[in-house]
Amino acid sequence: MNTTTYIDGCIPLVFNISSNGFWENLKSPDVIFGYSLPLIEFQILLIFVFSVLVHMIIRCAGISPIPSYMIAGMILGPQLFDLREESSRRLSWDPVLDGNASLKGLSLCGNIMLAFLMTVKISRRLAFNNGSLPIVIGIFSFIVPFFGGLSFRNLYTNNIDPLYLPAKKALAERTVIITTQSAILLPTITYFLSELKILNSELGRLVLSSSLISDILSVTAGTLAHIAGTYKNKSPMTAYRDFIGVVVLILIVFCILRPAIDWILERTPEGKPVADMYVHAAVVTVLASAAYSMFFNQQYLLGPFLIGIIIPEGPPLGSALEVKYDALTMKVLTPISIAFSTMRCDVMKIIYELDDITYNIFLTVFTGVLKMVSSMLPCLYYRIPLKEAISAGLLLCSKSFSEIFFYESTLDESYISQATYTFLVVCALINSGIIPAALATLYDPNRKYVGYQKRNIMSLKPNSDIRILTCLHKPENISVAITFLKLFPSTIMVTVLHLVKLIGKTVPVLITHNRKSKQLLNNSYIHTANLAFSQLEYVTMTMFTALTHENLMYDEVCKLALEQATSMIIVPSGRKWTIDGAFESDDEAIRRLNELLLKNSPCSIGILVDRGQFSRRGTRKSNIEVGVIFIGGKDDREALSLVKRMKHNPRIKITLIRIVSDRETEMTNWEYILDHEVLEDLRKTEATNCIAYTERFVNGGPEVATTIRLLSKDFDLMVVGRDHGMATPDFSGLKEWIELPELGVIGDLLAATDLNSRVSVLVVQQQQQT
Repeated sequence: MNTTTYIDGCIPLVFNISSNGFWENLKSPDVIFGYSLPLIEFQILLIFVFSVLVHMIIRCAGISPIPSYMIAGMILGPQLFDLREESSRRLSWDPVLDGNASLKGLSLCGNIMLAFLMTVKISRRLAFNNGSLPIVIGIFSFIVPFFGGLSFRNLYTNNIDPLYLPAKKALAERTVIITTQSAILLPTITYFLSELKILNSELGRLVLSSSLISDILSVTAGTLAHIAGTYKNKSPMTAYRDFIGVVVLILIVFCILRPAIDWILERTPEGKPVADMYVHAAVVTVLASAAYSMFFNQQYLLGPFLIGIIIPEGPPLGSALEVKYDALTMKVLTPISIAFSTMRCDVMKIIYELDDITYNIFLTVFTGVLKMVSSMLPCLYYRIPLKEAISAGLLLCSKSFSEIFFYESTLDESYISQATYTFLVVCALINSGIIPAALATLYDPNRKYVGYQKRNIMSLKPNSDIRILTCLHKPENISVAITFLKLFPSTIMVTVLHLVKLIGKTVPVLITHNRKSKQLLNNSYIHTANLAFSQLEYVTMTMFTALTHENLMYDEVCKLALEQATSMIIVPSGRKWTIDGAFESDDEAIRRLNELLLKNSPCSIGILVDRGQFSRRGTRKSNIEVGVIFIGGKDDREALSLVKRMKHNPRIKITLIRIVSDRETEMTNWEYILDHEVLEDLRKTEATNCIAYTERFVNGGPEVATTIRLLSKDFDLMVVGRDHGMATPDFSGLKEWIELPELGVIGDLLAATDLNSRVSVLVVQQQQQT
């Protein structure tokens, strides 16, 4: 296909799109690069080849792919291949038909989609729901370096070489440096937090909230700066037109597009995906808003940023946008955008013009130090630990791919020189490689789970209330949790957490449910669960929904358990049986969550395996047989302490089965002494026969398995410890056949699919993080 254009109506220029391949001219096979389609295919191929090669080398140091895209762009830049220059005149001498035009178009689309999707993924409530500290940090981290840098901007203006830049443009260049160093861009912060897997940590929430505040300030300042520049350099009328254009854009976004989005969401049935037509219309609107912003002399990302703010995070629209466009944006368009932008870097320019950019380097370092200090001081004032304050400061000072796009736009507008542009890109490259490594040594996200107080059942006073956090994944978990809570005759304080896998946004959200909550009324599942738990006697209940990533669910559970000062977390096992007692399925995602909770929980934890009979007995108000297997160790002592809280329930009949091994007589350690004291105390205090006591003697693993299988037929619920310490009999044979390691040896036996019993089991692990 050929397209002919005319310059001044007299010189025809042929623009070729597709070729006949290498055999079109065997003597000069590179003639195919005179066609636009083979040329852009070759450009993209080179970008991805060098990106992969570079990443194969640097990934050994734990560096993410983003620096690989930057380095690949520099390799394809003026230092080696100079791909942009080589491609420039391949298609035509007409500047409109430049050989880089197609690649630049893809790059711009990548920038627009990246800014839009990152904004959609950020919760709008995030900025103002984390207290005053993020607001203080967000304001100070922008204002202090911005005005501090401006106060030093006009120094040494007499030494500026006019051959480098005119004095007026040199001052504009310094202003760009100060502004970019003062600003915090959300995509960069989100990228670093995701790479470090601390997106859902306390530090991650603090930094995201602060960066959102700072981003709003920087966008406002940038918009006003563009209008002021137009007023000075073009004409006042154009500046007034641009100002009106921005106001009209804001009105259209918030007064027309936002109600339209609400109307779309109202038409979408609960639990159903939004129609594809609306998803694609949203993307077309975003691209149109970018063109609109450029027409009025603004950054083309202004429109996508505003539209991203008004689109509700999460399902149905946010998740649909991510499912359809996130992979394309992050895996294809973003590498092309980053590499294409860094192709303009010329490292030799820094060397040749070092004297001219020395003061720019000073301004970059100076504003960076001011930003670091202004970010750290509020943290220290609010008594955040020093290492975490330094980590927050480093994150808020970090630069990466998002800043490169801003640098390139200022280079296109001749606000900065190529030497300064290269220096700023090199700084962003160093940031992308060093910041994650430095933060990994400074900040341990699991430190917040380390408790300085004992949070377990055994350490509670006899008459004190129990605080329990129970997790729900599916509707069938409700009846099991309620039946378990009914076992306790005394007052308990229950926190119910509904866990929902996050698809449509980056930042996890915790929703509090109460009778006035809109989310509660619009979600029938949550409404039913809230009503069911509210019917329990002696129960004070609070309910939450956590929308979070599957691999970060444990973090949400642990954080809430820490905030609610719970003594035990109760979670479903993920193993499911049919109503007639046949094994149905295993949920691997729930099992992985339970394994992470066992490692990180700030309190004791119980994994509840329900075969169906236990939950049905709870609804029929019939008596429930509860058995406790005691072998030894702190987990068994915790299990016994939990069951002792049920002893005054008239519907519960409790039996303690002491498993005695032939090795017990040799035990003289501290764990054995504690076990002996607990059992002696039980014998003395249970004279009223609230708890029956029996012993079974075993000589090894086979006898343990046989004994457990026989006992399982006599009970509706068996409570066991996960680990049995030094008192464990010889389980070596049983451990080889264990199917569910998170349940321990005894719990695995009771949860086996071939067990001819309807008994449910609660596996208890005492608090580990102390």
